[in-house]
Amino acid sequence: MSTNLEVGIVGLPNVGKSTLFNAITKAGAEAANYPFCTIEPNVGVVEVPDSRLDVLASIYKPKRVLPTAMRFVDIAGLVKGASTGEGLGNKFLAHIREVDAIAQVVRCFADSNVTHVEGSVDPIRDIEIISTELCLADLEAVERRLERLARMVKSGDKKAVQEKVVLEKVMAGLGDGTPVRRLGLDEEEREVVRELNLLTLKPTLYVANVNEEEAADASGNPYVARVREYAAQEGAGTVVVCAKIEAEIAELDAAEAKDFLEALGMQESGLDRLIRASYELLGLMTFFTAGEQEVRAWTIRNNTKAPQAAGKIHTDIERGFIRAEIVGYNDLIAAGSPAAAKEKGQVRLEGKEYIMQDGDVTYFRFNV
Repeated sequence: MSTNLEVGIVGLPNVGKSTLFNAITKAGAEAANYPFCTIEPNVGVVEVPDSRLDVLASIYKPKRVLPTAMRFVDIAGLVKGASTGEGLGNKFLAHIREVDAIAQVVRCFADSNVTHVEGSVDPIRDIEIISTELCLADLEAVERRLERLARMVKSGDKKAVQEKVVLEKVMAGLGDGTPVRRLGLDEEEREVVRELNLLTLKPTLYVANVNEEEAADASGNPYVARVREYAAQEGAGTVVVCAKIEAEIAELDAAEAKDFLEALGMQESGLDRLIRASYELLGLMTFFTAGEQEVRAWTIRNNTKAPQAAGKIHTDIERGFIRAEIVGYNDLIAAGSPAAAKEKGQVRLEGKEYIMQDGDVTYFRFNV
């Protein structure tokens, strides 16, 4: 499996993070009804479900089928004061800097048997507690950078002066409690702050954890409505899951899971929704390689050119890239076989400037 995306699952203690993590990775991270039971980040690799792989396998009859994968990291629960070291704050902040995107689990159900670290259920308050801590940590990083720049700015270093202007804009926003991703930075400004690896610049997805009764339809849940509204204001996505049901699905085989979902009136699991939303969040897509030996899915970023896509398979293929032989997934399925697609002129030869499309079934020609 090729793995090139890491999503950090964060949230206040007891919102369902570890339960969800267990469900999607079957990794068995301890989930208990008390704060800080997750001490070290648990990392799990989960296959990305893609029905197109099965269809391609029925055409090529390969010896093996390999899906692409995502990494999920379950990061220790956060409380007020984490940016100053409260709870497991410093560890939390160090681990979250390493992920590509953040999935923040927020509790959208009431249950007197599950304690809430803040004493009541209020998803927006919970989101803002974490947002504040991340803003404070970023503020500290920006202040340190500005201190280091001071001497260069005094000496008239043009690049340092430009960086100072951007950093002061970021610092003002963070001081008001506004995450950097909401400041409307242009690409040039983002480039200036990129190496600081700011926590509040990371793409974020809100995962609304609901009870079993609302797993199939949470449209009547006022907590979920508020989370969706909040997320929309910053251009973030919202995924509704029931961590408890996902944990049950994880114990079933594929056929049983399908029946279970149908009985609940659900077409897909929360995991499928979470992966799709994560793909969208990070601008990712899938291409395939297919033959008698294997049918395999590969994840690349949108707008990736053919040679760089080839490099996902092996650096030698990128280095010696000649051209790519490509047929679109839909064209291949409509034709019924690679030979029929070729006869219809649907197999194309593409060069170094070709931008890969989602579902491209590709054979790379190269010479090293």
